[in-house]
Amino acid sequence: MATLYRKYRPQNFEEVVGQSHIKLTLEHEIESDKLAHAYLFCGPRAVGKTTLARVLAKAINCAERKEGKHEPCNKCDSCDEITVGRSLDIIEIDAASHTGVDNVRENIIAQARVVPSKLKYKVFIIDEVHMLSISAFNALLKVLEEPPQNVIFILCTTETHKVPTTIISRCQRFDFKRINISDIVKKLNYIIKTEKIKIDKSILEAIARQSEGHMRDAESLLGQVVSIGGKEITQEEADLVIPRSDLGEAINLIGMLGQKDASSCLELVNKLIDQGVDLKTFLNDLIEILRKIMFAKLSPALAEKLGLELGESLEIKINEVSKDLSLNQLVIFIEQFIKARGELKGSFVIQLPVELAVIRLCSGVNATLAASRDRGQASVAPSSISQPQQNIRPFGDAPSNSAGRQDRPIIASAPNQTIKSQSVAPTPNVKAKEVANINKEQVLEKWNEVLAKVKKYNHSLSFILRVCEPRQIDGNQLCLAFKYKFHKDRVSDINIKSIVEKVLGEVYSAPLTIEAIIDESLDVGDQTADNAVAKEETRAGVGQAENKEGTQGKMIDNLLKTFGGKVVE
Repeated sequence: MATLYRKYRPQNFEEVVGQSHIKLTLEHEIESDKLAHAYLFCGPRAVGKTTLARVLAKAINCAERKEGKHEPCNKCDSCDEITVGRSLDIIEIDAASHTGVDNVRENIIAQARVVPSKLKYKVFIIDEVHMLSISAFNALLKVLEEPPQNVIFILCTTETHKVPTTIISRCQRFDFKRINISDIVKKLNYIIKTEKIKIDKSILEAIARQSEGHMRDAESLLGQVVSIGGKEITQEEADLVIPRSDLGEAINLIGMLGQKDASSCLELVNKLIDQGVDLKTFLNDLIEILRKIMFAKLSPALAEKLGLELGESLEIKINEVSKDLSLNQLVIFIEQFIKARGELKGSFVIQLPVELAVIRLCSGVNATLAASRDRGQASVAPSSISQPQQNIRPFGDAPSNSAGRQDRPIIASAPNQTIKSQSVAPTPNVKAKEVANINKEQVLEKWNEVLAKVKKYNHSLSFILRVCEPRQIDGNQLCLAFKYKFHKDRVSDINIKSIVEKVLGEVYSAPLTIEAIIDESLDVGDQTADNAVAKEETRAGVGQAENKEGTQGKMIDNLLKTFGGKVVE
């Protein structure tokens, strides 16, 4: 008994499933009698390349085909011989087993020189043409470019990139596509009606999904199901052959998530585990369905083009569960389940990452923050958002004089998160709204102390502040002048500015802020701060020079030149 895919192999263009864009072109060429001398059929396996090549060979050689028509009659002697494979003028060659140049010379070049014995055209159908060797391609090239009259070549391949461009350029190329689920179901439905088999449509859709667009695979799988179930096939019998599909359960889970029914979601996940379902595969299907729904929210045409094909019954079910879901929800769902999928391997309870994702999505516990954490952003604990943050202080605020609290870590909020401003209890030295009652002289007097404390936080910052000039103080704002723009930009950085203002608050016991300006006329070698520092360092250098010789004296000279200082008594 012939297998189903051989028994129901298409014998004319109408019976070929899918590939409408290719059939339409070939039909017009046949009707107008404007045939090419070489065709290249390329695309995935089991989508009709060889079948369409045979139909084309039959149509152009049909003795009863009327002018302006394209379908073969399938009744004349020519059609019968081609159908059963007895025609001497239709030569099929398997290039996978005839790769050498000698085979090309003997089976193609030599026979191409001989006129057709009976038919109008001699047709060479070369399957898996990409398997030919380079020398075989070179031998084929000349005859393919200028074939004898009434000779047509049809090359079929699944790997077009392995075919030389010199061959491709001499052929009329057609790219085959995978067959969609609805077309496969139609063909399977036609087969079961002809065979008088009773089977549910959902089983046919499951077979079509499992075949992944390959018609021959779908027909072979249907043959296995029929061999087990006979004339009436139940779902239980079909499950023995068809690998388990949990797309329906995935859609049910999406519906429960839309209803925020966490309890039912958790029961479903654990039921799948008890049934031995591969949770990783289930999540793959779930993410694919969510992706399809997301596309549908953006554009129905986009979902049809890029989304996963599921069959009519599941499509209806998806439309029902997706009504109440927003685009933003779908994005968060996908992010959470992608994260859960990545955590499955390292979890000691295999379903725990999925359960946590479900709880987040159903209860709204920090789902958005969890998604941002997955993208590498810092986040704040849920309780820290809803409750007053009395232990959080701005970075630049003055700390307490207590040594135990001075180095207290600073809590930073997550990016893009808004935290309500909280009142900070004033420290003993700084009142919340105190206006600084100090002048420029008082600032300069303690500027060395500022530089020393800044150095503890940022070593390089102290050098930048040494070449600045404290200009004036207006209320609580201290103006600092810099000669160079990069110094000014550095101090204006929010983090650096916070450090400086923090130190100013510690030294002057007042909530000072700073404003940086540029003064290109500023003489960086004559600053008050530099002079003061130079004085201290020079005094130390002179004291040591009294007991040391040679190199130390030179070091003092260098210090004096660097800081523009002088030795005083």
